[in-house]
Amino acid sequence: MYLDLDAARMPTASLRPATTPEWTVVVPFFNEREYLAATIASLATQSVPLTLVLVDNGSTDGSARIAERACRQYNLDYLLITETRPGKVAALRAGLDRVRTRWVATCDADTIYPRDYLAAAADILARPGCVVAGAYFVAPDTGPSRREAIARGFLTAARLLPRQCHAGGAGQAFCTAALRDAGGFDPQRWNYVLEDHEVIHRVMRHGTMGYSADLWCVPSPRKRDRASIRWTLLERLLYSAAAPAAGDWFFYSFLGDRLRRRRLLSNRMRERQFHHIEGPLLATPHPVF
Repeated sequence: MYLDLDAARMPTASLRPATTPEWTVVVPFFNEREYLAATIASLATQSVPLTLVLVDNGSTDGSARIAERACRQYNLDYLLITETRPGKVAALRAGLDRVRTRWVATCDADTIYPRDYLAAAADILARPGCVVAGAYFVAPDTGPSRREAIARGFLTAARLLPRQCHAGGAGQAFCTAALRDAGGFDPQRWNYVLEDHEVIHRVMRHGTMGYSADLWCVPSPRKRDRASIRWTLLERLLYSAAAPAAGDWFFYSFLGDRLRRRRLLSNRMRERQFHHIEGPLLATPHPVF
């Protein structure tokens, strides 16, 4: 565990509201035994009811057992499924197929979510025309004043470039109907990295994306060699210019082809210790989601 949760008392069955949840949280994971229990613990403290869908994408380190034990410990309403097709996009698709609630959040298995995370996302999604909410990321020991400064910069960027996605997949929440109307997570359409930006491009055809200073989360502090999967400067600049009017061209004619040539496929981003199974290209000693 990388964030002290002692101060956050875990709810018991008697304290859980007896109402039908409006939220489903989908958490895909691959070999995340080090962080997954802490992520689930943080979701168990949420101030609103939720259903948790955990998608095991072929773990070999006992992550599924850890996930199930944590869900039972915190008396969570949960579903644990296995998706044999490798890759985060396929895992997210399998999870979305099980969602029956008004809203759905995609959360990473190595991220801590504050108690009011889903409540803050619901406030954003309740705005007229808003179909997706995005969170900003802060380091584990970030204090309130520093977090406020990060929020100001994040919200300024969102105001200046309102037709772009400014939040990663670990911090996105959707109107379920809008996400499905947009085609959901689709490895046949987009099975590359940067899937969070591509899906937002499609969802924003159905409404706006909203943010607030109250919606934030805490990714794990582990180090990764991820430079190879980031945008190039050219790609970032073209995304800024093309997102409002030429998003289809940017993703499906320009960026997708470049990512394919760089072999930046979703199934190749499952970083793990046993990277020799898939070859050394892009592998690091750490799992990514």
